[in-house]
This record gives sequence, C-alpha cells and structure tokens, in this order.
Amino acid sequence: MALTREEREQFLAEPHVAALAVDAGDGRAPLTVPIWYQYAPGGDVWIMTGLDSRKNRLIGAAGRFSLLVDRVEPTIRYVSVEGPVLDTTPATVELLREISARYLPADKVEGYVDFSWKNHGEQVVVRMRPERWVSSDLGSV
Repeated sequence: MALTREEREQFLAEPHVAALAVDAGDGRAPLTVPIWYQYAPGGDVWIMTGLDSRKNRLIGAAGRFSLLVDRVEPTIRYVSVEGPVLDTTPATVELLREISARYLPADKVEGYVDFSWKNHGEQVVVRMRPERWVSSDLGSV
C-alpha cells in the first residue's frame, strides 16, 4: 500500500542508509552505492561526497540522482525519491558533524569527524529537490 505524503516524508527523515543511483553513461548500468543523507520533511535532501569522486562527477553530468531507503521490520517499507540537483557547495566541518551525528553514536562522532576531515580529501555537499516519489508498505511477512 502506498504511503501518504506525511508517512513517506517522515520515513525518509529517519536515519536509513540510502542506496544512491545516478546515470553512469552509455553502455553502463546506473552507479548505485550506499550513502548517508540528510532530510527534513518538506525540505531538500543533501548528501556529502568527495569532490573528485566518480559519484560526484556522474551527479554533475546527470544533474539529478535518486535515493532508495528501506526496512524489513516491523513491516517491509520503502521510499524512493528522485530529483534535480539544486547546487553543489564545499562541505564544512559543521555539516560533516551534523550528518555523522545522524548515523553514529554520540561518543563516536567527534573522532569520526576528526579522522574524516583530515583523511577523506575535499568534500562537497550536493542538494537535491525531491521531485518524484515511490513508496510502499508491504506489511509484515
């Protein structure tokens, strides 16, 4: 059964690891990779990735991407969202801290942020406007 707008937005706002998919060009299947993301109901989605990453280059060329999040308990539920890139800006340590705190235990955030900021190279934030949604709750199995 399809989710209501409020249900799908609330589900996307939960800290699921998303599968990001973006067009990989002629003769290639879409690039599909796991990624952390940030979203608040009614807003835009943002991700953080390496400036020089294949993912960032493909997103820049395609001008859009999709995210899929799901769960299997207590019911099988998923939300897929797709839309255009609004902008790509340099990442900040504050945004890295924000997204890290969404996924990591509080006592692990600062250590991860410090390591990531020093070792993962230049990062960017890519913002996407949710344009098309597909969602369902298949119930319990």
